[in-house]
Amino acid sequence: MFKPAPRKLGHLVLKVRDIHASAKFYTDIVGLQVSDWIEDRMVFLRAGSDHHDLALAQLPDEAAATPSATAPGLEHFSYRIDSFEEMEKVVEHLRAHGVTIDRGPGKHGPGENCFLVFKDPDGNNVEFYCDMLEITSERPYEAKVWPDGIETFDQWRFEKFAVDPPAHFKKKDA
Repeated sequence: MFKPAPRKLGHLVLKVRDIHASAKFYTDIVGLQVSDWIEDRMVFLRAGSDHHDLALAQLPDEAAATPSATAPGLEHFSYRIDSFEEMEKVVEHLRAHGVTIDRGPGKHGPGENCFLVFKDPDGNNVEFYCDMLEITSERPYEAKVWPDGIETFDQWRFEKFAVDPPAHFKKKDA
């Protein structure tokens, strides 16, 4: 019987009210480095060699959002697994146990990592990821600003998704 084998706690994504103030706090006060931005919507930060161990997501305007989407706090936390092949097995494992898959599997632009997000019993988003970009002195990387689009979210354009893509991407692709 298959059982996932997470290797480490990976990264966290926090929903924030003011992404620029939060990015300044985490770089100037905490000492993290910026890896990438997605327009003014997300920033990816690192303390070590992983492309990101913290990402910040700008909360939407309150007028355009549901009440749960306007609260700052945790969007998801993640665990690294060894391979995309293991991730494909996790999809079947989650389905067999009646676990809700939220998004994925897919491959992000920033960080180049594969991802699969699912719900725990309390509705928290848990992510398994693999193949994240490593940034070292031997493999330097220059931060850039990515467009807020489908390829940034999923380079495979939802071809491997086990569930319907997020609604806002369906509208953008229509």
